[in-house]
Amino acid sequence: MKIFDIIPLKSIVIVSLAFVFLGIPGEAKAQSTNGVTLHLDNKQQSMVTIASLTAKGDLGNLETALNGGLDAGLTINEIKEVMVHLYAYCGFPRSLRGLRTFIKVLDERKAKGIEDNPGAEASPIVDTRPKYDRGKENLETLVQRKLDGPKADYAQFAPVIEVFLKEHLFADIFERDVLNYQQRELVTVSVLTTIGDVEPMLRSHMNICLIQGFTPGQLEELLQVLEKNVDESKIKSAREVLNELIQSKD
Repeated sequence: MKIFDIIPLKSIVIVSLAFVFLGIPGEAKAQSTNGVTLHLDNKQQSMVTIASLTAKGDLGNLETALNGGLDAGLTINEIKEVMVHLYAYCGFPRSLRGLRTFIKVLDERKAKGIEDNPGAEASPIVDTRPKYDRGKENLETLVQRKLDGPKADYAQFAPVIEVFLKEHLFADIFERDVLNYQQRELVTVSVLTTIGDVEPMLRSHMNICLIQGFTPGQLEELLQVLEKNVDESKIKSAREVLNELIQSKD
C-alpha cells in the first residue's frame, strides 16, 4: 500500500516539516508518527553527503564523508554503488575520482586495523526479456503509472537517448539490487541539486521520491544536509522546486 493511500499529503507536510524546522535532530532510528518516518536516518544522510561531494568533486571533504558513512553502517558495496549510480547524472569523471578517493580511504582504514563490512554483491539478472522492456517496466514501477503515451520531445528528436535511458539507466543500473529504489532516488536528487540548473529533472525525481514513500519533510531535510556543501543559490532553487511540487499536490 502506498503512503498516500494511508495519510493525506497535506497532513504529512504539516507533521514532517514541523519536526524539520523545529530542529529536532535525526537519529540512528528515525522517529515516526502513524507509520510515517519523519527523518532521514544516519545512513541516508551519509548517502546524501557522499553523492553530493562526489558530484561536486570535493575530494577532501569526500574523504571525511566516506569515513563517516562507513562508521554509520554503510557497507563498502553500498558506497561503491552510490558512485556507480551517480555517473549517469554527473558523468564518469566524477564517479571515477570518487571511487579512487574511496580506495584511498579504505586503504587508510585497513592500515589502522579497521575491518569494514563489504556487504552484499548485486544479484545475477535472470530476466531474459529485452533490456528496453525491463527498463520501461522499472520506470513504470518508479512513477507508478503506465508510460504508453506519446514520447517526449527529446526522445522524438534523438531516439537513441531514450533507448539508452531505458536499457542502460533503468535496466542495467536500476536492476542492481545493492541499492533499492528509495536509495537510488535519494542519491539522484542529491546529485541533481548539487549540479544545479536541471530543475525539470529535479522536480521529476523529487516527485518519484514522494511516490516511493519519502515525506516532504525528509526532502527538506535532504536539502538541509546539502546546505553544508552546496551553493546557497542551488539550495534555494531546489527548495522552490520542492515547494511548488508540494503545492501542486494540495
